[in-house]
Amino acid sequence: MKATSKITASHRGRLAVVYVRQSSVVQVRVHGESTTRQYGLAATAVEMGWAPGGVLTIDADLGVSGRFGAHRDGFTELLARVCRGEVGAIFGLEVSRLARSSGEFARLLELARLTDTLLVDADGVYDLSDVNDRLLLGLKGSMSEAELHLLTGRLHGAKLAAAHRGELRSPLAVGYVYDDGEVVFDPDEQVRQAVEDLFAEFTATGSAMGVVKAFAATGRLFPQRKWGGAWDGRIKWGRLTHSRVLQAVKNPVYAGAYAYGRSYDARKVHPDGTVAATKVKRARADWTVLIQDHHPGYITWQQFLDVEAKLAANNTKAGFRPPREGSALCQGIIFCGICGGRMGTQYGSGGRVSYLCQHSNPHRTDACRAVAAVTVDDAVAALLLDAVTPQQLKLAVKAAEELTDRYTRSHRAAELAIERARYEADRAERAFSNVDPANRLVARTLESKWEAKLQALADAEAALITARAARPPLPERDALLALAADLPKLWHHPNTPVRDRKRLLRTLIADVTLLPEQHKDEVRIGVRWHTGAADEITAGRIGPGRTPAAALELIRRHGATHTSEQLAEILNAERLRTGRGHRWSKAGVARVRGYYTIRAPRTVAIQNGEISVKQAAAELGIPADAIYNWLAHDQVPARRGPSGRWCIPWDPDTQAIYQRKVAASFRLKPNPTRNGNRAV
Repeated sequence: MKATSKITASHRGRLAVVYVRQSSVVQVRVHGESTTRQYGLAATAVEMGWAPGGVLTIDADLGVSGRFGAHRDGFTELLARVCRGEVGAIFGLEVSRLARSSGEFARLLELARLTDTLLVDADGVYDLSDVNDRLLLGLKGSMSEAELHLLTGRLHGAKLAAAHRGELRSPLAVGYVYDDGEVVFDPDEQVRQAVEDLFAEFTATGSAMGVVKAFAATGRLFPQRKWGGAWDGRIKWGRLTHSRVLQAVKNPVYAGAYAYGRSYDARKVHPDGTVAATKVKRARADWTVLIQDHHPGYITWQQFLDVEAKLAANNTKAGFRPPREGSALCQGIIFCGICGGRMGTQYGSGGRVSYLCQHSNPHRTDACRAVAAVTVDDAVAALLLDAVTPQQLKLAVKAAEELTDRYTRSHRAAELAIERARYEADRAERAFSNVDPANRLVARTLESKWEAKLQALADAEAALITARAARPPLPERDALLALAADLPKLWHHPNTPVRDRKRLLRTLIADVTLLPEQHKDEVRIGVRWHTGAADEITAGRIGPGRTPAAALELIRRHGATHTSEQLAEILNAERLRTGRGHRWSKAGVARVRGYYTIRAPRTVAIQNGEISVKQAAAELGIPADAIYNWLAHDQVPARRGPSGRWCIPWDPDTQAIYQRKVAASFRLKPNPTRNGNRAV
C-alpha cells in the first residue's frame, strides 16, 4: 500500500476498520482465499502504524450481497462509526466493492470526506479531502458497477441460451433425477408411487386439502428432496402438507414440460429506506421458456391444464364457489332474481336446509326471500336428468363434432402460418449467410431481419400451442350414450356422495336463479346451461304453510279431540303425506298446529299430589316463566301429560328442590303477594 504520507497521527488515533464481505455463502465456502486475504488486512493496518487494539474487523456481511447497504448489518455499523468520527481509515481489498451501487458508494465517500476518514486498498491510500482522490474513487466505483452489469449480463445470457435449449440444469422436483444430462423418472419405485398417488388423489377429490386428508387417513408419507447441508440431494419422508400438494400440482415438470422464468424478482423501497425483494409469479403466457414433451411426465399437459383450471375454480377469494359437503345441491351457484346477489345456504334443526339472500349483500331488499333447498334441488335435478337422455346426447355429440371441426380448421390455419413463418426465417438466414462478412452495414441489416423472422416464427408456434390447449376434450360417443342409461340409477343411489352430484350438476348447469314469484305457493326457477341456453321451471313450495289441503282439513276436524300422536296415526292410515312427501310424525302435526293455531284437546292430566306450573309459581312467589325455563333445561323434576301440560309432583322432596333453585338465583326475589295471600 502506497501514499502512507497521507496517514496522520489523527488518523492513527482513531480506529482502523477492516471491512470483510463476500456476496454469497457459496463464495465463502469455495473461495476461502479471498476471505483469508481480507482478514489479513488487519496486519497491514498494524504495519501502517495502528496499534493492534486499534484495529476493528467487521465481518457481519459474509455471504451477503453488496447491492443494497440497508440489508447489511456490517455496512450499517461501518457508516454509524464513520458518522460518529470513530474511524480513521477503512481497509478493503478493493474499496470500490464496499458498496455495489453508486448511491451507496457515493454516500460512503461523502461521509468519509466530512469526517476526515481515509480509504485504503491494494492500490493506495485515498484522502477524500483531495479532489483527485475523490475523482479517482468515483471513477473506480462507476467502473465497478459497470463491470458487475457486464458480468451479470454475460452470465444471464449464457443461462438463457441454455434454458432455450432445455439444457439449463436446476434442482429437480421429487420423482425425477438426472441421467447423463437427461431428466428421467426416479429409479426408486416408492418415490414414483408416492407422486402417482398424489395426482390420483387430486383427480378423485378435486382439491389440495382432499389429497392431504386422503394421505393422512391412510398414514402415507410423501418424499421430499433436501438441498444444502448434510442432507444435500437426499430423500426424506414426512407428512404431506397443503402447501406441498399445491407446489407439486402447479409444477409443469410433472407434465413433462421444461419451464424457465416462471417468476421474477420485484423490489420495493420502504419509507425507512430499506429495500425488500419478493418473488412475483408470471402468467403462463409470460414464461421465458416453455418446452412441452421435454421429458416423461407423470401426467399429460392437458391434465396439467385441467388441474390448473380446477385450482382456479376452488379459489373462493376470487368469487368462485366450489362444491362442498353440504346437502344443498345448488349451493354456490344459486342467485336471487330480485337483487341479483348470490344466495347463501342455511342449515337448520331437523335437517332443514334453505336458500336465502345473505345479510352481507348490500343490494338485499325486503322483497328478497328464502326458499327450502329441497324445492329447488328436486326441480333442478329432475331437469338435469331429463336433459341427459339418449336423444339429447345425440344432439350434443353432433354439436360437439361440429365444434371439433371448427377447432381443426383453426388449427390448420395456425399450422400453415407456422410453415410460412419458417420459410421466411430460412430465407432470411440464407440471405445473411451469403453476405460478405466485411460488409458490416449490410450484414447488420440482414441479421436484424433474420431475428425478426425468428421472432415471428416463435409467435406462430406459440399461437398453435394456445389453440391446441384451448380445444375441449370430446368424450367417446358410446360412453356418453351408456351414461344416459345409467345416470338416473347412479344419481339416486344412496352411496353416491353429495359432492359428486354437485360436480355432475355443474358440468352442465352454469347457475340457477330464483325468479320473482307470481304465486306464493309456487317457486319460479331459472336455469342457465353452459351452452348458453336457459330454461324456466316452476315448483310448488313445501313446508309449513304448504300442507296438503286434505291433511290440513283432517287435522282441523279432529284437532280438538285427538292428540298430535293420534292425529299422526290417522294421517298415515289415510296415506296422506306432509308437504315434503314424508310420513307424519307427532312433531310434524305439532308444527302444523302451531302454524294454523289449532288447539290441542284439554285433558285432565294432573293427578293427586301434583300441581301445575302456575300453581307451583304461586306457591313459591315467583314468575311462572322461571319454572318453564328450568323445565326446558331439565333442571327440576316434572312430567308431561298427554296434552303436553307440565305436572309437578308437589311432595316435600320436590318442594325442597324448587326452593333451593329460588334461593340460588340472584334474580328471583319471592313475592308473598303472588299466592293471593296479601299482607293486611
